Amino acid sequence: MIIYIILLLFLLLLMIGTAIYSIVQRDLLYAVIGTGVISLILSILFLFLQAPDVALTEAAIGVALTTIVFIITIRNTVRFEEEPKRPSKPASK
Repeated sequence: MIIYIILLLFLLLLMIGTAIYSIVQRDLLYAVIGTGVISLILSILFLFLQAPDVALTEAAIGVALTTIVFIITIRNTVRFEEEPKRPSKPASK
């Protein structure tokens, strides 16, 4: 019973730490990966709380589908750090 409580508290602290990491992170890709880890930890917590159907739904939607959609969206947009290439001006004489 004590090991169960210690593991539960460890997962909760890990989830809080990952949430803070996702908020502070400036790179969107790492922030999305952090939210995927949060969903994975939440799925494990639901499994510990005797809710396997909710855990499977969270794993399928939260970890897999949402993370993949966000990563595809980030990939198809221009990053803020990258300057778009401008056409060069012809040299004046």
